[in-house]
Amino acid sequence: MNPLCFVLMPFGTKKDENGKTIDFIKIYNDFIKPSIEEAGLEPIRADEEQIAGIIHKPMYERLMLCEYAVADLSTANANVFYELGIRHAIRPHSTISIFTSDTKLPFDISFLRSLPYDRELHNLESLKKELTMKLLHGRENKLIGSPLFQLVDGLKPSDIEHIKTDVFRDRVEYNKNIKSKLKSARDIKSLEDAKAELKSLEHSLGNLNDVEAGVIIDLFLSYRAVKAYAEMIELVSHISKPLQQTVMIQEQLGFALNREKKRKESIEILETVIEKHGKNSETCGILGRVYKDYWQENSSDDTLAKEYLKKAIQTYLDGFESDFRDAYPGINAVTLMDIAGDERKDEILPVVTYAVKQKMKNSADYWDYATLLELAILENNKDKAEELMADVLVHVRESFEPETTANNIIMIKKGRENKGFNVSWVDPIINKLLSL
Repeated sequence: MNPLCFVLMPFGTKKDENGKTIDFIKIYNDFIKPSIEEAGLEPIRADEEQIAGIIHKPMYERLMLCEYAVADLSTANANVFYELGIRHAIRPHSTISIFTSDTKLPFDISFLRSLPYDRELHNLESLKKELTMKLLHGRENKLIGSPLFQLVDGLKPSDIEHIKTDVFRDRVEYNKNIKSKLKSARDIKSLEDAKAELKSLEHSLGNLNDVEAGVIIDLFLSYRAVKAYAEMIELVSHISKPLQQTVMIQEQLGFALNREKKRKESIEILETVIEKHGKNSETCGILGRVYKDYWQENSSDDTLAKEYLKKAIQTYLDGFESDFRDAYPGINAVTLMDIAGDERKDEILPVVTYAVKQKMKNSADYWDYATLLELAILENNKDKAEELMADVLVHVRESFEPETTANNIIMIKKGRENKGFNVSWVDPIINKLLSL
C-alpha cells in the first residue's frame, strides 16, 4: 500500500458565509483525490465519521497515523479546524492546507502557506498539478509546516511506534475489504440471499462497539438497500449510544420502523429529531411518508383519511420549505395536493420543477429523474414521461426506490380517475417500475 494521505474536509454540498454553494463531493473526486494519487499516495477520508456526527477512535488514529494529510479549510468548518489542530500537535510536517479563494480564513491560520482554489475548478489541471507538487515536495523535504513546531523551540514530535502504524494500516485495509464485501452482498439478486450474506458479515464483525462508524453505517444502509428493515432496527440496538443518537441513524430508524408498520414508534422518533434539531427536508420527507401510509390505510374512514392526508401534505411542505434545493418532499406535497384538490399545487409545482432542474446542473440521482417523471405525469405529458423512463431506470440504486415512485404514480392515477380523467397510458410505466 502507498503512504496514506488523510483528507480533512466538509462533505456533501455546503453553503459558505455568503450563501454560495460548494460541492465538496465534486471537489474531492475531481481535484483532491487525483492529486493525492498522482503524488503516489493513498487517499482516505473521514466522510463516514462526519455523517455520523461524532469523532471517535478511528478519526483520531487517522489524524495521528496517516503519513500525509490535506486539509480543506473552505467555509471555515469548525470540525476541520479542530482536526487540523490535532494534526498540527502530532505531526510537524506533511500537512497541506487548501481553501476556496473567497473563503475568509481566521487570523490564527491565515499565515499558513495554503493553496487557494476556484470553487468551480475552472483551472482544474493547473490546480491538480500544484497540489501534487506540494505533496511531493513534502515527501522529499519534510519541511516543518505545523505552527506549533515552528514557534515552540525544542518541541519534539511524539514517537509513534511502527507497530502501531502497521496495525492501523491493516485496519484501514480491513475496512476497505469489508465495505467491498457489503457492496457485493447488495448486488445479490435474491433479496433473501442478500439479507443472509449481510447478516453473516455482521456476525463476522464481532463486537460492534469496536467497529469503525463508517463500516456500521455502510452495513446499516446495505440492509436498507435489500429491504431488510427488521435487521436495520435490530442493528441499532447493538451499536454504540453516541452513534445511535446521530440524526442520520435516527432518521433511517424511523424509516425502517415505518416499513415494518410500526408507525407510532416511527412518528415518535422522527418528531424527537425535529424537536432537537429543527425541521429539515430528510426528516420531514420520511415523516410525511408515515402520514401518507396512515392516510392510505384509513381510506374507508373519510374523516380520518382527510386528516392524515392533510398532515402528510403539511409535513412534506415543511420539508420542502426548509430546503428548496431538495425537491423530494416538494414533489410528494404536490402529488398529494393534486389528489386532495388543494389549490396550492399550481403555485408550488413550478417551484419544485425549478428546484430539481437547478440541482441537476451539479449532479443528478434517481430521485431527481423520478421527480421529473412524476411532474410530467402531473402535467399529463405522456411523451415526456415515456422519454424520462429511460433515465429513471438507469439510475435505480435500491429496490425500494422504483417501488416508491410506482406507488406515487398509482396514487396520481387513482386521483385523476376519480375526477373522470383517462390516464391508462401510465399503466406500462407503473408495471415497469414494479418489475424491477
